[in-house]
Amino acid sequence: MTDDIYMPFDQAEDFMIEAFTKLGVPLEDARICADILIESDKRGIESHGVNRLKPIYVDRILAKIQCPTTKIDTLKETPTTAVLDANHGMGMVVSYHAMSLAIEKAKSFGMGMVAVRNSTHYGIAGYYVTMATQKDMIGITGTNARPSIAPTFSVENMLGTNPLTIGLPTDEEFPFVLDCATSITQRGKIEKYARADKPTPQGMVIGSDGTAMTDSQEILDALVKGEAALAPLGGIGEELGGYKGYGYATVVEILSAALQSGNYLRMLTGINENNEKVPYGLGHFFMAIDTEAFMGTEEFKRISGSILRELRNAKKAPGEKRIYTAGEKEYLEYQKNKKIGVKLDRSLQKDFAEIRNLLNIK
Repeated sequence: MTDDIYMPFDQAEDFMIEAFTKLGVPLEDARICADILIESDKRGIESHGVNRLKPIYVDRILAKIQCPTTKIDTLKETPTTAVLDANHGMGMVVSYHAMSLAIEKAKSFGMGMVAVRNSTHYGIAGYYVTMATQKDMIGITGTNARPSIAPTFSVENMLGTNPLTIGLPTDEEFPFVLDCATSITQRGKIEKYARADKPTPQGMVIGSDGTAMTDSQEILDALVKGEAALAPLGGIGEELGGYKGYGYATVVEILSAALQSGNYLRMLTGINENNEKVPYGLGHFFMAIDTEAFMGTEEFKRISGSILRELRNAKKAPGEKRIYTAGEKEYLEYQKNKKIGVKLDRSLQKDFAEIRNLLNIK
């Protein structure tokens, strides 16, 4: 037996649009935000979908640490680059416009790159690289985030989960999209474990005393207090390559901050010296590369598709039925999920009820 219910995607999207507009987000911006959030659920990425509506967006706007209107200032621009200031507005809105600008520059000059400062949570990174693949371009994006990852041989959370996300067009029905954090897990998945009252698998989180933590709610509280940290990709220490995840997380941190002269590391806690909540001031970067500028779009898509098909046809390990390539599972999830909609567990149902009461939504 389960208390889960399912809401059609269009109804969930309409609900979010109404919630955002009630908070003061302009209608067109609200549509962008809702589209990005619902896309996460369509792809089966429940950690970044409608479940983020209340804690990440509604609560932060009501707490006045995030602006519902997004004033985008261009601080610097060249034919192939730009630096934008989001002025603590909606991260999804400025990111949509930043990738659109990168794509526009790539159309003219082969490549485009845009950095963003003073931003907020921007949803699933895969959405933005898919904007590029839909134009037959390579898309790359990254963002820094609240401190969560401990450097190798440390127990202090210093780096964000810092995804380095890449999308490549192919001749298949779906692009290659590698969208994952540089930590062994991410805060959103731990939030999902906590909502389900489940433990976090051992080895994903290290406490300040150097021991593994598994109590999901305790982990979330400890992360905020700086008393726990996520392990980087590869895990704790060097034996399984944890230094690689640590290194990639650092690359994303530098590109997200240094290109736009913004906040980094523990400047991103969202708490000031008086223990008051303040805007996070996140940084993002977006790249678009026109495949036509090299040996042609069709040739790129043919070869990329051939590589992926060969990988999926590799000899399978005993007991395994299928090999996947990045973006394939998300495509298959959408084929399944579009028939049933968004899953709302009891926690999400409670969130939606609170939003209805808070914002007077019928």
